[in-house]
Amino acid sequence: MIRNGQDYRESIRDGREVFINGEKVKDVTQHPMFKPLVDVRARIYDMAHEDATKKIMTYTDEAGEQCAIGNRLPYSKTDWEDKRRATNAVFEDIGGVVIRVGDETVGEMWSLFDGQNVLDEVDPQFSANIRTHIDRVIKHDLFHVSANTDPKGDRSKPPQEQDPDMLLHVVKETDKGIIVRGAKYETAAAYANQAFTKPTIANWGNEALSDYAVGFICDLGSPGIKMICRTGFAGRAPVEDYPLASRFDEIDALVVFDNVLIPWENVLFYRHTRAATFIRATLHRYSAFAFVQRNLKVADMLIGVALHNVRQTGLDKHQAVQEKLAELACYREGINAHLTAAIATAEKSPGGLLMPNQSLLYTGRVLACSQLPGMMHIARELCGGQICVTPDYACFQDAESGKWMEKFYSITDDWVAEDRRKLLAFARDLLNSDYAGHRLTFQLFAQSPPFAHLAAVYRNFDWQGPLDFVKKSAGLSDEVSR
Repeated sequence: MIRNGQDYRESIRDGREVFINGEKVKDVTQHPMFKPLVDVRARIYDMAHEDATKKIMTYTDEAGEQCAIGNRLPYSKTDWEDKRRATNAVFEDIGGVVIRVGDETVGEMWSLFDGQNVLDEVDPQFSANIRTHIDRVIKHDLFHVSANTDPKGDRSKPPQEQDPDMLLHVVKETDKGIIVRGAKYETAAAYANQAFTKPTIANWGNEALSDYAVGFICDLGSPGIKMICRTGFAGRAPVEDYPLASRFDEIDALVVFDNVLIPWENVLFYRHTRAATFIRATLHRYSAFAFVQRNLKVADMLIGVALHNVRQTGLDKHQAVQEKLAELACYREGINAHLTAAIATAEKSPGGLLMPNQSLLYTGRVLACSQLPGMMHIARELCGGQICVTPDYACFQDAESGKWMEKFYSITDDWVAEDRRKLLAFARDLLNSDYAGHRLTFQLFAQSPPFAHLAAVYRNFDWQGPLDFVKKSAGLSDEVSR
């Protein structure tokens, strides 16, 4: 049944092995570097039960049970509009943007749902497994994430010519399931329930079978799994100075599989390189929508901090400033237009679902990701140099230095020193901090690198329309190849 926040917290107190800063974590729900995001995810669960938000966050299934909108299989445009509204409700409630909370990664399983015929080539049980796990996420309201990237090692060599564990692989089959070794990088693994674990190899050569071509659902509390996390940003400095880093840092982990048993019912494909290639090619068929929607909210944050900063000093009256604000607006509305159009012209998937228009979705992702660094710099210019020189919260509070901060940071009765400090701290954390740099680089991990974005556009754009138009307009012969 649909969970509340406390149900979720209890579900990840399962004895999992988590390490951070050389410390073995006793309880991820209480550790200062994990707790902020655990609390955010718990808040999302609680929103499904509160009168003000439950109609936005949930739907009633055929059995009359309440289920989370984010996990619902999409069959109509209304389903996508509901998902978009629910995600926006979360961002508005928590006052920021989070990426890995489940609604963006569950869509990767829907891509495999569309490839059931490919799975049936290997074993019909595998396609039954994917249907079972999609239903399980819906019914049990699990926090589901995605494990994609391996350490890889020396990329000039095949995995067989180096330490084979550099890529996750199967080392043994048993009656109970497969035994796997290797490692994956994953965001939020330390405080999620399960991960859809899949290969990153794209070039299989002529191999039809490979021990590295394996995909499965992994219970993140399984024996043999060790999660070694990067240092978090929360707790490094007061929340007043770093309001985003302190609340919304999503911890990434190297998830080590040390001879982990994956039960057969959790295996989605195994040894079949065609299935592995299929899932890599269609991985973001649905989930790209949720990722790009997050970029849209980031664009709102860029506009908000920039506009507040220029208005407090009257610079919004200058044409040059207005032009830069207009650039931010064009970026924002470009993303919005792609998302809106991708739903309006949605397409039926091979599995009978409704997928966003693939060409519009992927071109929208290229726009959102490729222009983000430039848009952040425009926002920096509009905020000005004060975001890198403003003293910290303690100086504003100190009895001796505070009077000077009050004098020099108050502008009008509407913009007193404390409000200016809050705005500048927010802008610094959004644009200039270690956290800001991490989030920008994270786009290359969470949304995949730019070459993959463009490859997805190439595979999904309708090239025939332009070809036919020019063929007709130029009077080319019918022999010209289609």
